[in-house]
Amino acid sequence: MPETIVKLNDVAVFQNENMVLNEIDLEVKKGEFVYVIGKTGSGKSSFMKTLYADLPLKQGAGQIVDFDLKMMKEKDIPFLRRKLGIVFQDFKLLPDRNVNNNLKFVLKATGWTDPKKMDNKIEEVLDKVGMKTKGFKFPHELSGGEQQRIAIARALLNDPELILADEPTGNLDPQTSVEVMKVLQDINQNGRTIIMATHDYALILKYPHKTLKCDGSKVFEVIQKAI
Repeated sequence: MPETIVKLNDVAVFQNENMVLNEIDLEVKKGEFVYVIGKTGSGKSSFMKTLYADLPLKQGAGQIVDFDLKMMKEKDIPFLRRKLGIVFQDFKLLPDRNVNNNLKFVLKATGWTDPKKMDNKIEEVLDKVGMKTKGFKFPHELSGGEQQRIAIARALLNDPELILADEPTGNLDPQTSVEVMKVLQDINQNGRTIIMATHDYALILKYPHKTLKCDGSKVFEVIQKAI
């Protein structure tokens, strides 16, 4: 039996005092790829933020990569984040340093100290996303698709058990979106679990996977034909 990476029971998601989603029951197994879809304002991002503890879990029970979201304290959050890879829509690369130093910054912040090991790890993750020759480029010298590949490489640095991708193709044109999606597919096929929030239905049809929909304050699985 594949191990469970995420388990939510009767979870409600709050944005400040407002309940955005409720009665969420979900189980995600190791190696799965899961889409989260829904209209703008339907709670997709709030759902993702709850998973990486940017929003506290106030109601229900939630386990993610062996952490209890309900019992999560501020000091625990960095340890949770080390087991997660998070990919954002707007890349969040540091503009004042090149790609290698962007990645090195993350490694140092998460406790790496050996320069040789850091260099090897950076080379390994850049190779995985097809960006091995771009380490000396600055973010402004890269296209949007290239920046998102670097963001995915950054998410892989600490060998996460789960990647959370929040609208990773939201700022990209259709062709570039497909290229970035292929990178995520390869990562998933190598055994990595991915939860991806998106409103790009063309990608969902091209790369079908289990799909959850946020609608009317609920989260439920939808069959591909019904999207």
